[in-house]
Amino acid sequence: MSVLKQVAEYLYLKKRDPNEEPTQWMKYMHGINRLSIFLFLIAMIILAIKLIRR
Repeated sequence: MSVLKQVAEYLYLKKRDPNEEPTQWMKYMHGINRLSIFLFLIAMIILAIKLIRR
């Protein structure tokens, strides 16, 4: 699976494969990964704003 495809699935930009059977641990892992991506994007936006304000 490509990295961009996986990121798109985490950010709900692309639907997941309906034939894939989700397990409880996979749900936890995807939730944590989604949270870390959102926090990273928020941090990058904050850094960009700080750099622009200089």
